[in-house]
Amino acid sequence: MAWLAAGGGYEVTLDAGRIACRNQKGKVLRSMPSSLRDDPAVAGLRQLSEWLARHEAEVREQVDLWMIRSLPVPAGLLARVWPDETWRAALTDLVVAVLDDDGAFDPDEAGFLRDATADGIGIVNLDGETVRLPAQRVAVPHPTRLPDLEDLREFAADLGVEQSVDQLFRQTWARPGELEPGAVSVRDYAGGRFAELRHLLARAGSLGYPVRGGYAVCRVFEDGRGLEARSWVGADDPYSEAETGDLVFVHPDGKSIPLAEVGPVAWSEGMRMAAALYAGRVVEESKEEDA
Repeated sequence: MAWLAAGGGYEVTLDAGRIACRNQKGKVLRSMPSSLRDDPAVAGLRQLSEWLARHEAEVREQVDLWMIRSLPVPAGLLARVWPDETWRAALTDLVVAVLDDDGAFDPDEAGFLRDATADGIGIVNLDGETVRLPAQRVAVPHPTRLPDLEDLREFAADLGVEQSVDQLFRQTWARPGELEPGAVSVRDYAGGRFAELRHLLARAGSLGYPVRGGYAVCRVFEDGRGLEARSWVGADDPYSEAETGDLVFVHPDGKSIPLAEVGPVAWSEGMRMAAALYAGRVVEESKEEDA
């Protein structure tokens, strides 16, 4: 760690996002002296810490978008960002695959990302071998698109893999085999009561789902088309009581998509959003009757 000179003979540095301070004897203090709170060196480190936190959040959000929107990622881009510690932490051990000219990938060639250079990507495959693959474009597959998902999860557990971005162990939902003909909405997570609409809106925002026209929205790109999963949250007085509503899927022009035509990624991500919103509902405590 690089220590910076501060007032009173103290030195400060940034350690795991926290400002550390040591005295003239080199002893690291448990807390920073109050006299240093407005010191220029401390202010600079505080701003750096805030920037690094924003940078980390933006990186993870971008990688998550690559996955849920099935976006092809230029291998050259991975090579350029790899030296950045934040990017490397988010990308390491993600399951990736090389895309062919048609935008498809061979599941048998998927593996855990360990390196990215101008010569290609380095992965650990399911055979436990470290291989380097030449690549122009790379996919970060959504778990619903990995036919060997259970094998990958088991192998990841054996390797002690811990992904910074939720991919392999992301909770997924499969579309039911039997659906009501012509159905366009799902009510599995409707009826979750919130004391005030603003609480539900705040929950949607904290989960990363923008709210438009009374709906929390999750955008997905699947099978060559863009679509949105929309979960109703409400558009009334923010201080009025609210309930979660139906989950629907729509084209960019707002036209409804029959549930039978919704792809696996869109279905899973839509249900994931609806379930996460519903989980914040007010739960009434049941009272046991006296015997």
